[in-house]
Amino acid sequence: MSTTPNPLKNPELEFKSLLVLVLVATVLFALIIWPFFGAVCWAVFITLVFWPLHQRFLHGSHGRRNIAALATLTVVLLIVILPLTMVAASITDEASQLVARLRSGEIQVTSYFQRVMEALPQWARAILQRFGMGDLGLLQQKILTALGSSGQMLTSRLVGIGQVTLDFIVAFFVMLYVLFFLFRDGDQLSQSIARSIPLNPQHTRRLLTQFATVVRATVKGNILVALAQGALGSVAFWVLGLPGAILWGAVMALLSLLPAIGAALVWGPVAAYFLFSGELAKGIGLMVWGVLVIGLVDNVLRPMLVGKDTRMPDYLVLVATLGGIVVFGLNGFVIGPVIAAVFLVSWEMLSSARQQPTLPSPMA
Repeated sequence: MSTTPNPLKNPELEFKSLLVLVLVATVLFALIIWPFFGAVCWAVFITLVFWPLHQRFLHGSHGRRNIAALATLTVVLLIVILPLTMVAASITDEASQLVARLRSGEIQVTSYFQRVMEALPQWARAILQRFGMGDLGLLQQKILTALGSSGQMLTSRLVGIGQVTLDFIVAFFVMLYVLFFLFRDGDQLSQSIARSIPLNPQHTRRLLTQFATVVRATVKGNILVALAQGALGSVAFWVLGLPGAILWGAVMALLSLLPAIGAALVWGPVAAYFLFSGELAKGIGLMVWGVLVIGLVDNVLRPMLVGKDTRMPDYLVLVATLGGIVVFGLNGFVIGPVIAAVFLVSWEMLSSARQQPTLPSPMA
């Protein structure tokens, strides 16, 4: 006697239902953690960068994962987070002083602009006139208007500063909390992720390895190179007696995250100003320092910190970094290159899989 199969016991239907459940749960989980997306990302990035150090602590503590994770987290706080906090406080102080000096008239931007205009040839002045940048009175009015509107904007947002500060503090402690558990349970978590990815095990290992390598390379290479270039630029501005040396060094460090552009966007115009205003020694000295010292840091440090096997084309790194910053904010300077690297690896794996000969189907 034949029995009618139960349609609800269809293995294909059960598998598709499971896929739908996983997809819905994943989307909802992403919505839940989205407010702390940056904190979680940086916890992952820092874990990958300091994982070799954590392994040493784990070996030294004879496998005591809690002690090793706490020791690694303490090192991260002392050598990374605490110094960056002190630098950020100095930058904030210098920025406020610089804005105050601009608004009080102690720093006359128009006078600097006038000296440059007087040193320019007639054809260059004509070009600036066409763009409306030759009228000093109009330029000063625009600058004062911009400062006034900026002041009103800051005043209108003073009420929300407490909330922003609270959000930052909460995200900071979320990052530290996640970071501790990533150090402690990183091995098990990575193995669980590898088992869950529906790919060939060889492809999964290559994908995760490339992800970790690019994150380490981007964080170590870009951040350390940016800090070095910003510090060297700050020293140059301090020697030249320019106001806000630490502030402008921070701006150079931030711009150094963009390959092929870098800190020259800051020190280049300053050197040009010195040359046009007749201070040839300062202008030439700053240009030599910028080209031979600041500029060469990228060529010397980056290969040492990144390695040749993770290098991507410069144009791809530039586009991925800019696009990542536009989409994800400051976190995008790491996320952008990582996505670009995963994109390249996934297409390489697909190309390799398509070139493999197809095995003949077994005969019945």
